[in-house]
Amino acid sequence: MATNVFINLPVSDLARSKQFYTSFGWTLDPNFSNDDAGAVTISDTIHLMILTHSHWAQFTDKQVADATTTSAVINAISVEDPRQIDTMVDQARAAGATEGKAQEFGFMRSRTFADPDGHTWEIMWMDPIARTGDWAAVQAKYGEQQFA
Repeated sequence: MATNVFINLPVSDLARSKQFYTSFGWTLDPNFSNDDAGAVTISDTIHLMILTHSHWAQFTDKQVADATTTSAVINAISVEDPRQIDTMVDQARAAGATEGKAQEFGFMRSRTFADPDGHTWEIMWMDPIARTGDWAAVQAKYGEQQFA
């Protein structure tokens, strides 16, 4: 069985978050969604659980962080084509996201956005050559790279 990733996020308005996350192509799984939670399928192995604050409290004694002012995690999702980055971030912005930072290294690029609750998402693409770790091949294709 493949390893699955389940990202759990507290949200202040579940209906708004369900609408937001499905607006750019992710799907809501009705089998695991109700008035307290939304199960959003990102891919076959990546799932997002959006939870009301009261439901979130069943899993932790910690206070819900205000993600609009505090950063604890950046959820990074890769895409197969670098053009998909712009499409997805533009769709997220149209649905109410706030755009964040962007990075461009030639062999890798990304853009970030914050959802309506302030949770940060990075949409990124990396050339398959770079994924091999063959930096000589990356340098031959893209030249010298400056890393931030």
